Amino acid sequence: MDELDLIRNRAETVGFAPPEHLAPARERLLAAARGERRHRSRRWFWLAGASVGLAAAITAVVALAPADQVGVGVGPAVAHADPVKVLTEAASTALKAPGKPPRPDQFLYVKTQYAIPPNREVWLSVDGTRDSLIGSIKEGGCRNGKAPMYGTNDPRAEGRLQDCTPKSVYRTDLPTTADAMLAYLYEKEADREGRATYIGKAVYTLASEQVLQPASYAALFEAAARVPGLTALDHVTDGAGRPGVGIKFPVSPGSSSKAQPIVLVFDATTYQFLGTTDSAETVKAYVDEVGQRP
Repeated sequence: MDELDLIRNRAETVGFAPPEHLAPARERLLAAARGERRHRSRRWFWLAGASVGLAAAITAVVALAPADQVGVGVGPAVAHADPVKVLTEAASTALKAPGKPPRPDQFLYVKTQYAIPPNREVWLSVDGTRDSLIGSIKEGGCRNGKAPMYGTNDPRAEGRLQDCTPKSVYRTDLPTTADAMLAYLYEKEADREGRATYIGKAVYTLASEQVLQPASYAALFEAAARVPGLTALDHVTDGAGRPGVGIKFPVSPGSSSKAQPIVLVFDATTYQFLGTTDSAETVKAYVDEVGQRP
């Protein structure tokens, strides 16, 4: 392994420093070069140590760059952790979480903070039979196969009953194994190679404003680990600015140039699910009535 290999390996480990941090080192190298020209008698020393000195100088600058500035201007750095390992650890963490079921008459309260406000609060009926509140929009509960319509653009339809089936936010109907969960996620996505971003969004939806049994949460993350093309990213933050490791689900081939991949964010130590780079689940709890906060 020569000096260039050492530099390359070091850069891949800690990332590249921004230009303002490289400038002082560049000036020191130029000054050393000017001094070498003035002292020809020391030329042998410069030739013998130049490559080692260059490697040491660059390595020092890279290593001393603040962690929050490493990679600035070149996008998020690729994480050392394998995405499969991150999601597997997230599954293990989810499996250890308490799974106390709510009462059917309660509401799931979720507060989501976005990188770009406004933020979001929802009160969702646990058993789906009571009126929920999503932001400022009321959603009719399904009782006896009928639900009132709210928030329509047609005043004449306001409160009119429509056919429905109660949908519980406490999901006991979801698979508890990775194989079955993967089949569930791909049920409507025939192209397994090119629909990763849609699967990422499905994982986010299930993990955010719904409640799964611990075994189903674990199966969800284990299934996600099998999606092709995932990338782990270091130095990412969720919508609330909390740091973590990101798992990027690639954009489908042929998508619009404006399409963005979804990046799920996990705590880098506990592997607890935090949200995405655009949103953060900051509060999730059961309450007894709409409007109540824990």
